[in-house]
Amino acid sequence: MRRPSPPPSPRRWAVLTAAASLVLALAPAPPASADPAASADPAASADPAASADPAATGSGPAADLDVLFVGAHPDDEAFSLSTLGQWNEDHHVRTGVVTVTRGEGGGNAVGPEEGPALGLIREAEERTAVGGAGVRDVFNLDDVDFYYTVSAPLTAQIWGDDTLEKVVRIVRQTRPEVLLTMDPAPSPGNHGNHQQAARLAVQAFHAAADPKAYPEQITREGLRPFAPAKVLLGGGRGTSRTGPDCAATFRPANPAQNVYGVWSGRPSASHGGRTWAAIERDSQRAYASQGWAVFPDVPADPAQLGCDFFTQADARVPFPEPGTAAAAAPTAILDGALVRASGAVPLGTLLDLRPGTFDVRPGAAFTVKVTATAPPREPLGRSTVALRVPDGWKADGSGDLGRLTPGRTGTATFTVTPPKGAAPGDRARLAATLTTERGTGHTDRQVEVSPAVRGVQQLLPQVGQYEKWAAEVGVPQLRGLVTPVLTLPSGGSRQVGVVVTNVSDAAQSGTVRLDLPAGFTADRAEAPYSGLAAGASATVTFTVTNTDASLKTSNDGGDYAYTITTTSSDGSSVTKPALELVPATAIPRAASAPAVDGAEGDGEYTGAALDISRLWEGTACSSAADCSGTAKVTWHDDTLYLLVQVKDDVLGTRLAASDCKRHWRTDAVEVTIDPRGTSENTSTTFKAAVLPVTAEGPPCALRDADNHQGPATGVRIASKVSSGAYAVELAVPMEQLPGAVDPAHLGLNILVYDSDTQDKTGQTRIGWSTWGGVQGDPYRWGVATLPGYQPPAGRPTTPPDPVIPATGLSSLDSPQSLEQAVRLGLPLAGGPAAKASESGRVSAATPGATGGQGSVRVTLRAGGAGEAHLFVRDAQGTAGSRVVKVGGKGVTTVSVPLTRALGADPAVVAGWLAPGGGTAASRVTVR
Repeated sequence: MRRPSPPPSPRRWAVLTAAASLVLALAPAPPASADPAASADPAASADPAASADPAATGSGPAADLDVLFVGAHPDDEAFSLSTLGQWNEDHHVRTGVVTVTRGEGGGNAVGPEEGPALGLIREAEERTAVGGAGVRDVFNLDDVDFYYTVSAPLTAQIWGDDTLEKVVRIVRQTRPEVLLTMDPAPSPGNHGNHQQAARLAVQAFHAAADPKAYPEQITREGLRPFAPAKVLLGGGRGTSRTGPDCAATFRPANPAQNVYGVWSGRPSASHGGRTWAAIERDSQRAYASQGWAVFPDVPADPAQLGCDFFTQADARVPFPEPGTAAAAAPTAILDGALVRASGAVPLGTLLDLRPGTFDVRPGAAFTVKVTATAPPREPLGRSTVALRVPDGWKADGSGDLGRLTPGRTGTATFTVTPPKGAAPGDRARLAATLTTERGTGHTDRQVEVSPAVRGVQQLLPQVGQYEKWAAEVGVPQLRGLVTPVLTLPSGGSRQVGVVVTNVSDAAQSGTVRLDLPAGFTADRAEAPYSGLAAGASATVTFTVTNTDASLKTSNDGGDYAYTITTTSSDGSSVTKPALELVPATAIPRAASAPAVDGAEGDGEYTGAALDISRLWEGTACSSAADCSGTAKVTWHDDTLYLLVQVKDDVLGTRLAASDCKRHWRTDAVEVTIDPRGTSENTSTTFKAAVLPVTAEGPPCALRDADNHQGPATGVRIASKVSSGAYAVELAVPMEQLPGAVDPAHLGLNILVYDSDTQDKTGQTRIGWSTWGGVQGDPYRWGVATLPGYQPPAGRPTTPPDPVIPATGLSSLDSPQSLEQAVRLGLPLAGGPAAKASESGRVSAATPGATGGQGSVRVTLRAGGAGEAHLFVRDAQGTAGSRVVKVGGKGVTTVSVPLTRALGADPAVVAGWLAPGGGTAASRVTVR
């Protein structure tokens, strides 16, 4: 039975890998100066009176967390707050949130602020939102939120190599038993920032426990390796019913995957019996800058409310067996890590099952090791482990682990043989049950049945990069989450490569066969490969043609699955990728340059009208009059011309021209161009949005999320707005595109954003090529040809380096972050603490005597040169601020002017930046 009345803090324990434990046992204790809290406040020893201030940096409580959520932006945790709130109320689980960026690149529905100013707003919204679930600790890493992208590789490039180091440092500082994060896979429409944040969390799960990872955090900063018990991804691929049995009725798409659900319909005792879904919705509405304040109420009937689902990516401890009542309980994720279920082994028990290989072959034996470790201070006694394998599989070996005294490890080795008829491509679950004198425990692991040679359609670059990441990090169970797809222009052809990989230990030969659906043909149905060495890969290429141009394109049915069959010495590998049809057009040459006036003149646009009325996202148009459109494109000399005509019965908010960047909040047209049709992400493309009307009247255009974000230099625009319709016309000089156009393969898309409100929120998005996340996926844009066009000689085909916003809010300039740093006694933004010889803090603050609103006189004590960021705060917020450079060691007194009179509870909070990059925070009361 679970703890009926949990104490204020759940039972805690540190899970350390064997390697980490050995290092810590052999290493001398770190010196007192290496303690992060102490090093954050070096002047304390020099000034005992000042160090007595209870609000000084380093004097706050230990930042000891139970759960840590890792996301990319404020609001990424917003759909997990029902779960976090339940855990906090029922079990006093303390959760923290890592937010890599402050979302400065997003929209702002409440004002004109952008960049760092918007970051302050979004941080405040996040702290308010998570507070509804009992979460107080939000760790901003100060990485920049540059723009919407679906590319994790681009995100990693912009964020830099030190982001993982910062996440690992926070894990070691806060020591959470459970890590929660997002989806790391490049699933269609999945934000690239979300993917990268999830990958950082999974990597930190392993790296934080490894003393060889970022060793200076251990040797210089006094941190210790720490191994979280579990890491889980938000969401679950599968189906479920709503209502209280949503967790029990979940059926995962991969039967070997462990997915846990927490029902949002449970009532909260501390919130008057309201459902946690309703409480979560209140919290989500705190994100007013994102337009979330208008979110509708959740259903009042609890039977209509579903679960928050989480997919377990890895675990070091026992966990509830799938299919049992314990696995469907709200505490399933906590069991084994923070909560001890009835009959379970003691908390602190480690249990791991490790197959010798992830890819297992039919009829070929492989080894499985099961390791159990008793808690550091509690014996398990006589212990055994039993291995369970799928029906028809064979397992041999002894499960005797011996007597496990405190901290002792026992290992059992088994030989497992799949049947010769095991279905290739299937995932199988290998499960182990630990039986001890102190209770039982369960663990399991996935393996995948593979014949000697596996054949897979060539992967998109970001998918290939993800698969490589999963292999390098050691989480093969996370591979294969994305169905391989390739796009094909309607009525066109492309080469399709099938990558064959030999997973056996001998050379292989065989064939690759394509079975295509109606409307598609290939230059050959079957092709051979031969002499493929063990562990090697080769590509077998086919030319595939869409022979029926009437087939649907885009997300209204343009996804066409087919079968690849690869033969080898011990069977066949069968995979089912898909070809996605995208619309195609030929752009004719204009006899003369069209007049850019928002109207179609005689003979200006002779090509076919493109249908841009397909629903992309949001609420379907209620009628053609509600939202629909057509577009025409032509070229003359070295310029593209586009005329977009939209039917729209209600115009949305007229934004100021200075707010043109946030086009998705009102009526707008977006034109995207990939010069050579080969871009992996939009940093090598052209994207421009046009508002047909602004608060000032004329239209505006701005480039966004592309190779040169900012003013649409050289682009001419015009618009005409009439009753129930508007038209937008653009002239885009091709010299403004990032690279010379390939006239045989130009990526093109035209999208329409529709808003029928005046609250700066959009409801519907339509367009020409309309896949999920298509604005960030150039490979899913339509394909255009330009017969007769040749780019000027010497125009480079390689795109220039992208111009991407790189200014994010520093935690030194966030009084909210500074106050948390003081409370927790930690440095800022996941970085190191300032060295004692380079640190500084505020030691006193008194009201000043200057005129106007007055000032506050602040005394700084510094161990060396640095920079102090000072904020005068009261119950209403910030009343004054100043940044001061300090030349060296000693006492400095400065005056901070006030913008208003001080209210109740005045104080000065300070951030300190040392020359070496370390930080510290401090606070004193204004007396």
